[in-house]
Parts: sequence; C-alpha cells; structure tokens
Amino acid sequence: MISSTKFKSVDFYRKIPRDLTEATLSGAGLSIVAALSMMFLFGMELSNYLSVSTSTSVIVDNSNDGDFLRMDFNISFLALSCEFAAVDVHDVLGTNRLNITKTIRKFSIDSNLRSTGSEYQSGPLLNLIKHGDEVDEETNEGSTVLNSRNFDRYANQHPILVVNFFAPWCYWSNKLKPSWEKAAKTIRERYDPEFDGRILMAKVDCTEDGELCRKHHIQGYPSIRIFRKGSDVRDDHGHHDHESYYGDRDSESLVKTMEDLIAPLPMGSQKLALEDKSNNATGNVKRPAPSAGGCRIEGYVRVKKVPGSLVLAARSESHSFDASQMNMSHFISHLSFGRKISPKAFSDAKQLIPYIGISHDRLNGQSFINQRELGANVTIEHYLQIVKTEVLTRRSGKLLEEYEYTAHSSVSQSVHIPVAKFHYTLSPMQVVITENQKSFSHFITNVCAIIGGVFTVAGILDALLHNTMRLMKKVELGKNF
Repeated sequence: MISSTKFKSVDFYRKIPRDLTEATLSGAGLSIVAALSMMFLFGMELSNYLSVSTSTSVIVDNSNDGDFLRMDFNISFLALSCEFAAVDVHDVLGTNRLNITKTIRKFSIDSNLRSTGSEYQSGPLLNLIKHGDEVDEETNEGSTVLNSRNFDRYANQHPILVVNFFAPWCYWSNKLKPSWEKAAKTIRERYDPEFDGRILMAKVDCTEDGELCRKHHIQGYPSIRIFRKGSDVRDDHGHHDHESYYGDRDSESLVKTMEDLIAPLPMGSQKLALEDKSNNATGNVKRPAPSAGGCRIEGYVRVKKVPGSLVLAARSESHSFDASQMNMSHFISHLSFGRKISPKAFSDAKQLIPYIGISHDRLNGQSFINQRELGANVTIEHYLQIVKTEVLTRRSGKLLEEYEYTAHSSVSQSVHIPVAKFHYTLSPMQVVITENQKSFSHFITNVCAIIGGVFTVAGILDALLHNTMRLMKKVELGKNF
C-alpha cells in the first residue's frame, strides 16, 4: 500500500498555515474587484452562449420545388377598365400565355382605389365576332346622334337605349357602322320611337364628345352599351349600372338582340326596364359594364424559372384603343414570389435574422403615376432580380424558404399600346443562412479561463502592490536594503 505521506507528495495545492499569512486592505480591495470582474465576464459569456448566431453562404441553387415559380400580385390601375384588362406571361423559352383568367380576379375601382362592387365577371369570350357585309352609305343612317346635351333626355325617354360609342379612325368602328345603321333603321321602322318608344339605337362620336365617353368609362372602340331606364344610379362618384354587348356585329344579329330586349316590354310601355327578362341567347353576349374607370387585378400566375415578363395591358380582338389617351399608372399593393409564407414562420425567422424578408415584397405600397409630363404612349416597366433564400436551424432543419428581389423601374415611350411590364430574372445562386450550434464544452472552458485568468492577474497585482508599499515604508524609515 502507498503510505499517506507518499500520496501527499503529489499534492499540487499545498497549504500554508493560516498564522503564516497576512491579510491586507489592498488585498481585500483587489479580491472584491476580482470577484466582480469574474461575475461580469461570466455573465457576458453566458449571454453569448445563449444568443443565436448565424452564418451566411452563397451556393448554386439546388431547389427541389419544381420548374415553376408562383408569382402573387395585387395591382390597382387608375385608368384601365376591367372590361379590357388582360394578364399575359412571356419568357425566353417561347412561352406566350395571353389573357390568363383562371387564377385572376378583377374589381372595378374608383379614383380612391375603393372597390365599386363585386368581382367583375369577364364571361366567355367569342373566338370570332361576326361582322356584316354591308357597304358604308353615308346617307343611310338610322341611329340617333347623341352628345352631352341630349344624352340624359333620350336615356330617360326610352325604356331601352342602345348606344354605339365609336371613333371615326377606328377600323372596328368603321366595320360596324354599316351594320349598325342598317339595324337601327330596321328597328326604327318596326318600333317607331314616336309611337312605340320602347327602344332607341343611337351613337356617340368619342372624338367629338370625349367627356361623355369618359363619363361612361369608354376605353375601347366600338363599345356598345345597353342602358335600361331607371337603372342608372349616380352618386358623387358617377357610379352607374348598365350592360355591354359582346355579340356578333352583323345587322341580323343586332336586330335579333334588339328584339329580344324589347320582348318583355308591352307595346307603348314607358315603365322602367330594370330587369333583364330577355332570352338566354341574348344573355350570352351581354355582361354588366364596368362601374368605374379603374381596375384592381389580383391573383397569381405560375411562371417558369427562366427570364420572362408579366404584362398587364388592355387587350381585345375586336376593339381598338387610342394609345395617346391610355394611362397605365398603377399602385402595387402586393407583389411576391414563391409559396405563401405564414406570419408565424416569418416571425420565427426574424428572431434569428432581423433583416430577413425586407426584400420579399419590396414593391408593396409603391405607386407609379404618369402625370402626363412625359407625353402619351408611356409604358411603365419594372426589372426584378430574384434570389432564393433558405434559413436552416439546428433543431428543426429548414425553417423558411423564400424568394427576395431587387426592383428597378423606368418609363419609356412607344408607338404601341402602353402596358405595365414586370421583367423578372432568377439568380442561379441561392443564399443559405444557417444557425450556428454552440458547444457546451467550449462554454465551460471559457468560464474556467475567466476564473483562472482573473485570479492570476489579481494575484500578480496584489504582489506588486504589496511589495511596493513595503518598499515605500523602508524608504520612509531610512532603512537600506
């Protein structure tokens, strides 16, 4: 057996008898300072251990979420009618998706961006509108010419007023004109306005009376509107309610439509025509007209992960537009890419990285207004650079997957119809933000280093201070050493 004496010889911490030690005021002061320093440094180290740190790396995009990317948007146009507003998608691979409607909703809005009613229903579009073969004869006019001075009088005089809003320079207006005049003459002969009075076919030249056309939110030519007596309910914002005709434009189809409108009304009736009791065939080509001149377009599209463009513009296969009068000013309520992210997921991610999500919807709340200083035919374009960002945690793995983007906007003039374009390009790289794991052993090592370091430094300072004071006392007493 090893004796206790030999075992004690390996003691690193030999003790000095208490009566051989001396306590000093300087030593007590340094001891207090050392203890406070240890507590402060321990608290700092504990705070650092409990805090979350992250590292950021940039790698080649290895997404496994497919070849398509979801693009959500909510954009309000101040002067684009829902009647003609269309959403198109193009990309460098040759994709051309025109007038997307399945995932898009449209609402008529006033100048204050407030919705004026329920969702605007575009309805089924006819692939080809039939036009008549009649020849334009200037002398053979059967429709009544309306303007701002007599429009309300005629609207109140006849239960049904059907108006062709046209422009003389418009190809489709000139193609409609002979059939319209022939149909108007036929209706006038069959239902004399003086004796019958149930219906009147009329026309408005929008180049001569632009204010009247703007009042009724006419943006494409020709626009055929059906006004029913008593259905116009105007308030301070000029809100009204009538129908648009989208059917065939030959004289036979027009006459049949007019007769279907008249059928529910007895001869000589001047009562209100508030209800549409015409047959179903007519209903297929009539839809409620936009109740305001603006339109809010909201929804989403799925685009390929290649450079492309989202285009919002006025589109119609049987109408013409005056490019000089079109204004594509818009307000972006929301624009983002990728899957929808719950507020909780964003909140959890922000606890790790406060700056995350700042560029997820960078254009939200921004307006792009053309005040006409730039002239006519102004297209507003946005250039978006998209980067994927992933946040990984040590506990649950992938916490967040989002797409952030930078945006630069510009305006340009063109001879074509003005549009609003959103050009997007996806980066081939992605940003990965990873939560760093803290080692408990590293924390214990640092705590021991703090205690030992402070104790050692305090001991050195105490020895220096003690020896200095002894030296000063010997000098005062005149002792040599």
